[in-house]
Amino acid sequence: MPGRHHARPPSKLRAVRREQGRTQESVIRLLTGRAHRLNIVVASESALRVMLSRWENGHDQVTNPDYQRLFREIYGRSNEELGFPAAPVNEATEELRERLSLARNLDTSTLELFQRQINDLRSADLKFGALTVLDQLDAQVRQMEKLRGFSVSSEHRRRLSAILTDARTLAGWTALDRGSALRAWSYHEDAKVTAREAEAPHLLAHAAAQQAVILIDLGEIGQAVELMAYARDVAAGNVAPLLSSWLAAAHGEGLAAAGRRDDALRAFDQAAELLPADPVDPQLPFLLLNSGHLARWRGSALLRLGDQDTINHLESAVRELDTGSRTVRGHTGMLVDLAYAYAAAGDRESALRHAREAKHLASQIGSDRQRQRLAALELPSGGRD
Repeated sequence: MPGRHHARPPSKLRAVRREQGRTQESVIRLLTGRAHRLNIVVASESALRVMLSRWENGHDQVTNPDYQRLFREIYGRSNEELGFPAAPVNEATEELRERLSLARNLDTSTLELFQRQINDLRSADLKFGALTVLDQLDAQVRQMEKLRGFSVSSEHRRRLSAILTDARTLAGWTALDRGSALRAWSYHEDAKVTAREAEAPHLLAHAAAQQAVILIDLGEIGQAVELMAYARDVAAGNVAPLLSSWLAAAHGEGLAAAGRRDDALRAFDQAAELLPADPVDPQLPFLLLNSGHLARWRGSALLRLGDQDTINHLESAVRELDTGSRTVRGHTGMLVDLAYAYAAAGDRESALRHAREAKHLASQIGSDRQRQRLAALELPSGGRD
């Protein structure tokens, strides 16, 4: 029709940003930060907002080689994938030489530094939740990805792949807590790839079982149980007792979601039997599991099964988990479970009390996952909110 305007198709640049779950503001911060480290002069942040919008809408093209390089750096994509003209052969060759040279600097001390950085971010996540660490993890993952992609030392590459797997599963879990299931799934898929390159069945099993929780959240219970069973098969005879215990409990959660009561409780019994007397393994820094955590996990499964003993089990877990062994995300989830359990028992006042405390904590740590659960809570009638 005359005068009718047709929307421009989405640019590759915008498609990549959305695929990676980034906002325009976060991209601008990454551009300016990367430019500073590379000594590249870029426009002000306010000017970059306008430029990025025009580039993504197709009104202008990214023709400046410096900006093209910055986008390649932060997205980890080629000129073609970003919709830019192909880089001249000599420029591309020089960039390859630079990256190979940088990767050659990778050594044991650098690898140890990467692991310490991931452990520090994990500690922050346990205390403060995903709100403070996800962007930092994302940047750490990209940095290690670039080094791994240009490292030719099989020993260093294998070790870096193990650390990268650890970082990806942590980033995936925090992304899930922030309500981004697609981003969480992608992190776990990538984690399974690097776990295989690291030749680390314990990391592969952990990533697969954790990924299955995303399927439970999506209501894909059958696939979740299948993936958890696969994780236990991968781990069989290849992992430490602490991880075997954790995997059994994870399987029990999936079986409970599927309504398979006897199988679920049997899996939790196995988890309790496998749990070591000293449930701390320096080789498994990503696992925090003791009898109190296991009791909380079992209580959550009992809630899924509609068990009348859910409240007693969860309240017992609250008492057993002292403040020193609690994680803020786990405690928030337990409060939500208690709110649901009391609601199911018809105790409106107790359900409201736990829901309010959980809502406060979920807001503090930015847990959209728990906020969504609270939004779906149906309180019994009677009394006032």
